[in-house]
Amino acid sequence: MTQKIRIAILGSTRGTDMEGVATAILKGKLNAHIEIVISDKKDAYILERAKNHKIPAIYINPKDFKDREDFDKKVIEKLDEKKIDLILLLGYMRILSPYFVSRFKYRIMNIHPSLLPAFAGGMDLNVHKLVIEQGRKVTGCTLHFIDEGTDTGPIVLQESVKVEGNDTPQSLKEKVQEAEQRVIIKAIYLFQNGQLKVKGKTVEIIGK
Repeated sequence: MTQKIRIAILGSTRGTDMEGVATAILKGKLNAHIEIVISDKKDAYILERAKNHKIPAIYINPKDFKDREDFDKKVIEKLDEKKIDLILLLGYMRILSPYFVSRFKYRIMNIHPSLLPAFAGGMDLNVHKLVIEQGRKVTGCTLHFIDEGTDTGPIVLQESVKVEGNDTPQSLKEKVQEAEQRVIIKAIYLFQNGQLKVKGKTVEIIGK
């Protein structure tokens, strides 16, 4: 068994994907522990989800800081206290500062609700609405390491989702979120087993 890894989750929304991770840990599929959940939104439901799982949940108000880097340094302070190995961005609506990115290089993963590079920079229901409006037959999700750009980091995993004729943005979101949870769980497993190797802009999965 690999050494247990310490996970932090940063989120600004409902944190639906966190349920999948927490459940996988409870079922023994991952040798991991969610140490902390941090949100920049006081009323984000992800904080309530964390409390339901007895996970420490913290709201940090961006208005208390002069700039993005100062805010990020406060977040990093909390992460360092917990000796975090891996950071998951699940519906996190903030762009990380270069300082944050360099501090945790290739240890920050972001889930995006499309098959990047399609709809890079888009968020939540807006992405699913555009997918339907443009008549796309296939969409999906992408998990990638964070770099200094917006949705431009090395791609870890993707999973495609078929778009049906009767799909709405909400129904498509629900299908994509199911794929997101599968992808996140698989990526955590690969990460904790040392099977992810970044080479330039690509991620090699060792020992597939």
